[in-house]
Amino acid sequence: MLLQKHCAPTAPPPAPLFVICNFFLFSMKIRIHRLPHALDLPLPAYQTAGSVAFDFFAAEETIITPGEIALVKTGLVIETPAGYALIIASRSSSPLKKGITPPHGIGVIDHDYCGPEDEIKVQVRNFTKETVTIARGERIAQGFFIEIEKAEWEEFTPVSESRGGFGSTGH
Repeated sequence: MLLQKHCAPTAPPPAPLFVICNFFLFSMKIRIHRLPHALDLPLPAYQTAGSVAFDFFAAEETIITPGEIALVKTGLVIETPAGYALIIASRSSSPLKKGITPPHGIGVIDHDYCGPEDEIKVQVRNFTKETVTIARGERIAQGFFIEIEKAEWEEFTPVSESRGGFGSTGH
């Protein structure tokens, strides 16, 4: 483990974990609420049996001018289970086909963001020189749930030589 090579080890690394299971053997029940402007739209959906992320649909037409950052409404309030985060990511085709991308890489939805007005919105940036239109009902992003752990910080004093800083590995 590279980190242990350069820092004082605090505990041995965990033993390798090997799991053999059928794909989608597990499922989670997720509470979801459709807002009035999305009642006729589909719920987020997996597009293939092998999809690991589900697609979100735009709840209203959104016009994004060149260089603009916009919020695309999904019309959904999702109750992310405690101990999980909902990750919102770009669809792989969005940059090539639409010229849009999330300006911050991903969106993170906390488990307590589920009040009556906590609509999931997808932040996108139009990086083209043309106006981009997101049609109502168009697939706009993908999402997946990831289990999280809260960090407990423990301060330490570095005891070894620095690696050399940002971008120092030469790759």
